[in-house]
Amino acid sequence: MTRKVILYFCAMEKTSNSVRFLRRYFASLLEATYGPDEANALIMILFEHHFNINRITMALNPELSLNDMEHDIIEKSVNELLTNRPVQYVTGKEVFCDMDFFVNENVLIPRPETEELVYHIKHEHEGITSANAVCEVLDIGTGSGCIAVSLAKLLSNSHITAIDISTGALEVARRNAIANHATVDFIQADILSRPQLDRTFDVIVSNPPYVCDCEKKDMRPNVLDFEPSTALFVSDNDPLLFYREIISFAQDTLKPDGSIWFEINERFGADTIQLCKDNGFQNTMVIKDFRGKDRFIRARK
Repeated sequence: MTRKVILYFCAMEKTSNSVRFLRRYFASLLEATYGPDEANALIMILFEHHFNINRITMALNPELSLNDMEHDIIEKSVNELLTNRPVQYVTGKEVFCDMDFFVNENVLIPRPETEELVYHIKHEHEGITSANAVCEVLDIGTGSGCIAVSLAKLLSNSHITAIDISTGALEVARRNAIANHATVDFIQADILSRPQLDRTFDVIVSNPPYVCDCEKKDMRPNVLDFEPSTALFVSDNDPLLFYREIISFAQDTLKPDGSIWFEINERFGADTIQLCKDNGFQNTMVIKDFRGKDRFIRARK
């Protein structure tokens, strides 16, 4: 996109850098990829992220313009979106449980379903521990740290431990803990190798890889091409691999009457419940997400 193109496109505009014009122009470039509604929403996210300009600001300041440096910033971000790069990676931010989380290609973008998981755990476990006891929580496969950091902030009298195999993910998670003033013990470990931890837990939670390879064909390029595949996908031949290993690990590390929480593939709710029961867990239940899909499992040791 050149300055000549912009000048031609806006021949009837007062200035090529007017916010009113640039919003329409850049949205028009994105429409073929995202459709008009999403394109407009994405442009507004960029304006607010980069320049703290929202719709109200635009309405109250119709002559508002960007300088050349600001123009180049918004242009660069739009060009990234045109490659299907998720807007969260473009801005480096996603909101989760009313907190800002830094994200990059080392971690999955936190989803609203996972927010639900956090609030389910908070609702069930807040106040259960006595005033003199600490609720020990383990987050397996922490990624951005969204679950661990949120529980550290939301679950009073708790001690949070979080593990991940990825060095890059742990760097992101530690950054998010610091930014949100949360205390979390981060450990690099592979759950498939049965790590040795120095404590037992009241709560074990995990949002492990659960999308089968065969489901890739139904996924959008912004997920397939940018989000870390090792955090998303599991072999069609063993879709419950991580659940089986985590449940086995929990046999030795979960306290009596402790609970285990999973985010799951809706296709395998019944199978995952049976896996819990086969390993001696009781009071198992499947919980639907806000879309009405089987998305979470809670079981007690």
